[in-house]
Formats: sequence, structure tokens, C-alpha cells
Amino acid sequence: MIPLIYHDAYDLNIGRHVFPSRKYRLIKARLGRAVVKPEAASDKDILLVHSRAWMEGMRDGTLSETEVRRLEIPWSTETARAFWLAAGGTILASELAMEHWGAYNIGGGFHHAFPGHGEGFCAIHDVAVAIRKAGRRTLVVDVDVHQGNGTAAIFAKEEAVFTLSIHQFRNYPAIKQPSDVDIHLNDGVEDEEYLKTLQAAVIKAMDEHKPEILYYVAGADPYMHDQLGGLRLTIEGLKRRDELVLGEAVKRKIPFVVTLAGGYAMDVNDTVTIHANTFLAAEAAVDSGAVG
Repeated sequence: MIPLIYHDAYDLNIGRHVFPSRKYRLIKARLGRAVVKPEAASDKDILLVHSRAWMEGMRDGTLSETEVRRLEIPWSTETARAFWLAAGGTILASELAMEHWGAYNIGGGFHHAFPGHGEGFCAIHDVAVAIRKAGRRTLVVDVDVHQGNGTAAIFAKEEAVFTLSIHQFRNYPAIKQPSDVDIHLNDGVEDEEYLKTLQAAVIKAMDEHKPEILYYVAGADPYMHDQLGGLRLTIEGLKRRDELVLGEAVKRKIPFVVTLAGGYAMDVNDTVTIHANTFLAAEAAVDSGAVG
């Protein structure tokens, strides 16, 4: 069984908000598995990616009103701690994945965070922090409905990190940062077109870049009933998406880290189901691949 990483304090404590951070505890409850509790990332770890001014402002609550507006969630001590813990969880997942071939962080995937600012509900780029700390040849496959603009910007000049984002084009962010591969989808794309397009891109990236580890930013928001998305994937299609990406990784003996990113279904239980299915797909991929 692959490690499942979770902390009760992952909840961002942002009250009534379109981002349902209570989903983390609901996913943990749905899966009903033992979890590994992470330590918070150190400030030194955060500084591997973020500027000191942003790190201290977020940590200490000294952000300007403009910075908080751009982040789009209110600041609190609990919120800051949640971001530090999510980064610690993705660091831990990176370490455990090398031993177990996969690890799943019930949190993280904050792919809109930039070195000097946060945006789109993302304050600390946990995936980038983990990548920098590990120092391995890396592939990031981002399947959130929104482009991974922070990821693209952070690794724009790093040949060891290959970034692939498949997303709805007419959606946030308005200005896209260039990933190594960007798949800009039209509104309303459904399962079969999505999966065919993703499969070709993932296979090409894995075979040409030859990563030592995969970070899978597994957003639930390409779902047809998502409030912030405009694609038309079904719950079954999203499960097939996860099986495709993680199965191709295991086939090539590439360890993987799963983080969750967004998910804003009208019914939060749908979001929980999609994220829980990602864990089940990850576990099945490792079991069927007989790696180890």
C-alpha cells in the first residue's frame, strides 16, 4: 500500500469559500486508511522557492491588502500553518515515493504560487519546494482545469524539471506562463478527446525527458459539474485519467507523488469521490506493476 500523508491542520480555515478545504478530512475519512503525519516545512525549505519577503509576510501576517486580494483567501495563523504543513507533506511524499514507488499527499498542489506572491488560493508552492529539496530529474504533470502558471514560471529555466499542463484555455489564469508543454483545451471537452490528447503528451514527455520522479497535480476540477471549470469530464473519465498517467509512470518504473490541487464541485462529495479515486488508481498502479 502506498503511503497516505495527512494532517488534521491541512484545513485552511477560510470559512465559507468556494475552495472547500474541508475536503481534506473528508477524503481521509472516505479512504479509511492509516496515514503518515508530516512535519511542517522549515522556513529554509520555503526559501528554496520563495522570496524572503513573501515567506515572512505569509508566515507573520504582514501581507498588504493588495497581496491578500491577489491570494483570494483571508490570512490567519491557521491558514499559514496549513501551507507550511502541505509543503512538509509533499516533501515527505517525495521521500517515501522513492521507497514505495508512489505516495499520496491529501493536500498540496498549490500550483498558482509564485516566488514573490500568491494567487488563486495558492500561497506556498509545495510541489516546487519538494522538487528543489530533492534535486532529482523531474516531470510535473498538471491535470487541474487551470494552467499551472506558478510551476511554469518557477522552472522556466531549469532543464532538469519538465512541466506539462493540460487545462481549459478560457479560464484562470488570464495570462498563461509557458510550460514546457501546454495543452490548451477548448470549452466543453469530454472524456475521450481529453484522454487521447493527454495520453500522447504524457507518453512523449516520459520517454523523452526520462524523469527520476513524477509529480502528479491531480485537480478534480475538470469535472463536468465543477463550479470553476468548463470541461465536461465524468467521474469515470477522471478515474481513467489517473489510471493512465500513473499506469504509464509505473510501467517505466518512475516513482510518483500525488498532490490534489483544485476541486469545486457543486456537491463536495463529488470532489471527495474524484480525489479518493485518484488514491485507488495510484495504489492499483503500483500493485499491478509489481515494482519494488
